[in-house]
Parts: sequence; C-alpha cells; structure tokens
Amino acid sequence: MSTLVKFENVTVFQNERPVVGDLSVEINSGEFVYLLGKTGSGKSSFLKTIYGDLPLTMGVGNVCGQSLNHLKPRQIPFLRRKLGIVFQDFQLLSDRNIYENLRFVMKATGWSDETKIKQRVNDVLKKVNLDDKEFKMPHELSGGEQQRVSIARALVNEPELILADEPTGNLDPETSEEILNLLKEISNSGRSVLLATHDMHIYNKFKSRTLVFENGKVTEKN
Repeated sequence: MSTLVKFENVTVFQNERPVVGDLSVEINSGEFVYLLGKTGSGKSSFLKTIYGDLPLTMGVGNVCGQSLNHLKPRQIPFLRRKLGIVFQDFQLLSDRNIYENLRFVMKATGWSDETKIKQRVNDVLKKVNLDDKEFKMPHELSGGEQQRVSIARALVNEPELILADEPTGNLDPETSEEILNLLKEISNSGRSVLLATHDMHIYNKFKSRTLVFENGKVTEKN
C-alpha cells in the first residue's frame, strides 16, 4: 500500500488567511476518505492545496510523489495528470458534446492518437453507464448524468487519486446516492477517493474513514 498524500504540520491559507492549521495526515492507495465539515471550514482549500491551486507555504506536503513545497507552475500539469477532480458544478463545456468534452481534456493532457482517445472515452463512459450518450450535449443530460460525465472525465488519465469537492451538492438525494455508490465502486477498484461534503444524508449512507474540519483544525473520526 503506497502513500499518495502526506502532509506534515501544514497550514492551509486562503487569500493569505489561515483556514486550517497544524494539519498532519496520510492518505494511502485504495482508501475512501470523507472530508466532513460546514461550508467554509477549509475542505475545498485543502483539496486545492493538493492539486496545486493554492500554494503550500507552511509545512511539508507530498502528493503522488510530487513535492508541493516550491511547486513551480510548469510542474502543476504533471501533478494533475495523476489526479482526477470532480466539482459540484460539473464544469462541462456547454458547446461540445460529451465525447468532445472528454477528448478536449485528453488532448490538453498529452493524448494525440485519435484511435486511443476514442477507445479510452468509450471505456470511461462505460464505467459510468453513459456509453450510449457520447454524442449528447450537456444540456440534454440530467444533473446526475452530467456529474457522471465529470467523473468519467476525472478517470480518463487513470489517476491514482480522485478528489471530489461536494459532488452531490446540486443533486437530489436519490441521484446523490447513485453518485456516492459510483465513487465507492471506483475506490473498490483500487483508486483513492477524497470526498468533501457537508451532506449528512450522504455521509450516513456508509461509514468510512473521516477527517472532520472544524474551527480551523482537522481531527480524525473513527
């Protein structure tokens, strides 16, 4: 079992304001970990630090073999190729069909062989049960289907770690449960999943390792 995320005595800053202090945590391969806390408690800032959107200026951090200390802008794309990121608001390109949404990300991360791109798109859409929707436009899909596309997009580069930031925030309870089950399946296949949520309905669906964000601190809940 390899360590994918290791933070030692890290303080996470947002707009030069500390939001989480003295954070030491390890995330190993194949783990499903909840990040639980109210909006504004630092969950998203923690995830942004992992994928290089916020600089790490205090403490020591390593993600998928890449040091976050003194991370240079040119290193960030290489870090993100090892990660899959799922946002609350889907962030699909509205002027392209589902196939082209996934192809766009793949071209941007170095894929050039169109045959291999087509095969990979088919593979990831099959994983999220949308292999019959590749030529649909985003607006033709339900919210749950759009989130499945964003999960497929997160999987295209076979990441070691999936970061899901409030992925059920815009979905009804039944659809939210479907997305949670899909992320759990992905975790069971050997990838690590960090799921940030403040939705206790989702959290209570199944128990897993939990990091609680509260009052500028992170504690582990068994």
